[in-house]
Amino acid sequence: MSANHQNLSQGFIEFCIQQEVLKFGEFKTKAGRLSPYFFNAGLFNDGDSLLKLGEFYANSIEKSGIEFDMLFGPAYKGIPLAASIAIAFAKRGRNLPYAYNRKEEKDHGEGGNLVGAPLKGSVLIIDDVISAGTSVRESVALINANGATTCGVSIALDRQEKGLGELSAVQEVEQKNKIPVVSIAKLADLLMLIESSEQLAKHSLEIKHYQQRYCI
Repeated sequence: MSANHQNLSQGFIEFCIQQEVLKFGEFKTKAGRLSPYFFNAGLFNDGDSLLKLGEFYANSIEKSGIEFDMLFGPAYKGIPLAASIAIAFAKRGRNLPYAYNRKEEKDHGEGGNLVGAPLKGSVLIIDDVISAGTSVRESVALINANGATTCGVSIALDRQEKGLGELSAVQEVEQKNKIPVVSIAKLADLLMLIESSEQLAKHSLEIKHYQQRYCI
């Protein structure tokens, strides 16, 4: 890992802890596992935190080298994420179109289940985390149906948890869809920060046990 990437990931985790987006304790995940930490991107819920979040995503995307023409944010959490990233890139002089979907198709007005810019060219999907990969699968199908191409997925945190087999959920998405998934930070980065902090070191053992049991 380069020093620049490490600085980005560590800075992001510190930001998440400050915003209480990342919490420690005992939490039940969607998969029914008891996790010693919880990441809730819905708590980036004001202008300042969204502004900073968009910058973290934009930095991660730029470092990945993925070439793309527009952003797509799956409903619901992906919507403000994609908007914040589009703003971050606009501040850097790149005016990116973005779009998102509705959960329920609209039967009046403009109709349909897509909002925003038309899907075309190479589309980068934006999400917070990947659990079962359902959101990505549905997004890829929607993008393809509109004649565009999915070039990758950008997420905030890669929990590095196993999916259906020995691969992680993120690796399964990469393999099934033949696209890269880039993250601002991974569980390994979280552990590195915790172990170097006197205040947070008490959480290290529980997270390591969880990592050994459920993660790659």
